[in-house]
Amino acid sequence: MPESGTRRVTSADVARLAGVSRATVSYVLNDTPRQTISADTRSRVRSAAATLGYAPSAAARTLRTGRSDVVLLLLPDWPIGPEVGAMLGHLSTELARIGLTFVVHPGNREDRPISEIWKAITPAAVIAYADFSPGEMAAMRAAGVALVVALFGREPQSWGAEHGRELEVPQQLVGRRQVEHLAAAGHTRLGYACPDDERLQFFSEPRLAGVRSACRAGGLPEPLTETVTLSAEAAADSVRRWRASGVTGVCAYNDEVALAVLAGVRRLGLAVPADLAVIGVDDIPPARLAAPALTTVTTDQSAVAAHLVETVLAAMKGEPGPVFQAADLVGVVKRESA
Repeated sequence: MPESGTRRVTSADVARLAGVSRATVSYVLNDTPRQTISADTRSRVRSAAATLGYAPSAAARTLRTGRSDVVLLLLPDWPIGPEVGAMLGHLSTELARIGLTFVVHPGNREDRPISEIWKAITPAAVIAYADFSPGEMAAMRAAGVALVVALFGREPQSWGAEHGRELEVPQQLVGRRQVEHLAAAGHTRLGYACPDDERLQFFSEPRLAGVRSACRAGGLPEPLTETVTLSAEAAADSVRRWRASGVTGVCAYNDEVALAVLAGVRRLGLAVPADLAVIGVDDIPPARLAAPALTTVTTDQSAVAAHLVETVLAAMKGEPGPVFQAADLVGVVKRESA
C-alpha cells in the first residue's frame, strides 16, 4: 500500500502485480458480464488490488457510465432529530449493500442552487424532501438522473406520482394514530402541542392536519393548539389553558415537546394521565425514562429506508416504483402517560 504523499495506485499497478492486462483488471473489478475470465485470474486480480489498496476512480466510472454511483439526498434546513437521523443511518446502510454511495447535502436552496449541487456530482439518483419545480425535474431527467421525491405528508407531484417514484412518508398518519389512541381511552376534547421552531413546520403541519382529520372523523371538536417551548414554566401556562378549555388529552408534535408538557403538568401539581394524558412521537430514549413513561407513536424507519432504496433502484431502471404500505409502519408504543 502506498505511503502518504505518494501517487495514487492505478489499475496499471494492479495489472503488473497480477500479471494481466489493464482491461482484465477492469473486467474483474467491475464485474463486467460476458467475459470469460478464469477463477484463478479473478482471484489474482482481486488479491493484487487488495495488496496495493487500489480503489477504482469514481471520476473514471462517471466518465464511463455517464453517471456516478452516488445517491444524493437533498435535505431542507431541518434540525436533524431522531426520526431523520434514523432514516439517514438506515438509508446509508441499505444503499451500501447494493454498492451505492450515499451523500447528504443539507441546507437552504438560497444557499446554493440545486442545479449546482447535482451537476457537481452527476448522481445516479436524487432523493429530496422538498418539492422540485418542473424545470428542475426536467433538467435532471435530461441528464439521466433518476429522481425520487420522498414527501412528508404533502400531495404527490404529478410526474413522480405517475411513475411511482414519490413516497408520502406518513406524517398525517402519525397524527391520526395519536388521536385514535386517545379517543379509544375515552378522551373527547384534545389539544395539540406545536413546536416553537419554525423549521419544523414541514413535519408539524401535516401531523396537526392528521390530528384534525381524525378528530373530524371521530366526531370530536377541533383540537386546541398551543405552541410549547422546552420550558416547564411556559408549558405550564399551556396546560392551564388546555385544562380551562376542558382538554383531557394532548397530542404532542414529538417526544421532546411531550416531555415539556409533562414537566408543565408536574409544575402545576397535576397528574398524568389522570388530569391530562399525553402522547408523543419518535420514541426517543428519554421517553422510556420519563415519569410517567411516555406513550408515543413510532415509524419503522428501517422499512421506510428499504422501500426508498427499492424505489431508487426502480427509478434507475426506468421501472415503476414498489407500492408503499404506510399503515403497517406506524404504530403506538403504549406506556403510562396515555
